[in-house]
Amino acid sequence: MLSSQEIKKNAGLYAADLIKNGMSFGLGTGTTVYWLIQELGARVAQGLEIRAVPTSEQTVQLAGEAGIPLTDLNELDSLAIAIDGADEIDPYGNLIKGGGGALLQEKIVAAASERLVIIADQSKLVSRLGKFPLPVEVIPFGYKQVMRRILDSGLCREVKLREKNGQPFVSDHHHYILDCRFDTIEHPLFLNASLENIAGVVETGLFINMAAQAIIGYEDGKIEMIRFTGKI
Repeated sequence: MLSSQEIKKNAGLYAADLIKNGMSFGLGTGTTVYWLIQELGARVAQGLEIRAVPTSEQTVQLAGEAGIPLTDLNELDSLAIAIDGADEIDPYGNLIKGGGGALLQEKIVAAASERLVIIADQSKLVSRLGKFPLPVEVIPFGYKQVMRRILDSGLCREVKLREKNGQPFVSDHHHYILDCRFDTIEHPLFLNASLENIAGVVETGLFINMAAQAIIGYEDGKIEMIRFTGKI
């Protein structure tokens, strides 16, 4: 059986074949995308000509170290494809993302792409979203009021401010992140709309009807390409 890192590496290497010469694409964030970046960097060194729109400062750094040329989303009309990771994937392709704190830029890049492909190991597949805490990005001003509004609305059972080294975690765009806990998310579309309707909420980690496909790596070395119907 393969280790977790070996599974992620296999998925990342498989996904690299989706990136063709001359392509501009969205380059995601996370431990599986790390292996995609390493492989694309090796191919760039061999002559592959591509331009990547990064979804986080972490990806900017890793892509730069790998020699992958970067561009700004404002310089492009659209992206042919975006490849990113996920924290949970349900059978319809709905996702929870943002465990690494890059959900806002990830969603913007995904929305600008003609096709969003998720790469992950088998542990990310779930029958229903909600076991992984849902990240909600908020502006720092009045964030405690936002927490109260979320709890008072009954949308989730627990809300915690994400911290790092004893201080509030600050996203790439200088926001805070609230982690909302559920038993399961029964109605993701309703939940997403309800959270986004709260003043102070910037974005949620619910990616609804956005993923077209997922590349899933398994312990036995198998790679599976899943195509989603887009229905909730």
